[in-house]
Amino acid sequence: MDMRTKVQGSAVTVTMYGTAFVAGATGYTGRALIGELRRLGVTTIAHIRPDSERLDGWHNEFGAAGALVDSTPWDENALARTLSAAAPTVVFALLGTTRARMRRSGGSDSYETVDYGLSAMLLRAVQRSVPHARFVYLSSAWVGPSARAAYLRVRWRFEEELRASGVAWTIARPMFITGSDRTEPRPLERAAAAVLDGALRIAGALGANGVQQRYATLSATELARGLAAYGLSAGGEGLVLGPEALRGAT
Repeated sequence: MDMRTKVQGSAVTVTMYGTAFVAGATGYTGRALIGELRRLGVTTIAHIRPDSERLDGWHNEFGAAGALVDSTPWDENALARTLSAAAPTVVFALLGTTRARMRRSGGSDSYETVDYGLSAMLLRAVQRSVPHARFVYLSSAWVGPSARAAYLRVRWRFEEELRASGVAWTIARPMFITGSDRTEPRPLERAAAAVLDGALRIAGALGANGVQQRYATLSATELARGLAAYGLSAGGEGLVLGPEALRGAT
């Protein structure tokens, strides 16, 4: 099936086709992306880790949105088989952990094992089974090989592997992702985002509107629209997208 359409008012042309596979579907951004893809009419597979405490609930929630639900274990061979059968044309990698989850896991979850390790496993499975699919990676602002935070260093490491993989890619680097609908507390992140947005509003009032657009926080809805718009557009291939571009796609 080959469906093509344009989303009016977008900074990019969304070409809808095939199937989207979303890893990290149960996160704040993942849930919004599932809704956006279904709004656009894209056949969507929401991947849920099979040991999720809310597995049945996610099946019901995503099923009600019209998405297919997959709970393939995090095993490279199993993922490769699933992707081969589903034949997605775009794979969204929205994987990440938090300090709270790392504490609860007793050390089995870490930035190295989740943010880098699972993303790298998914990329290898894509290379083996659907090498012509677009790989859309949710990274972060400030990534780099010498970043002070381990979270940022492992994301930079994966970005480098993705760019050298031979797979078509799109990388998103938002700043803070937050909103009133975010269920996780994250008080420090909310406070930092509020301070940043307050400073940017002052800068905007003083005439620095471009700075405000480049660095302001994004809601999950805004980010999801940007990810979908660029991820489903031929013009999005090979781009590293900051907050301004992601917001402009909405």
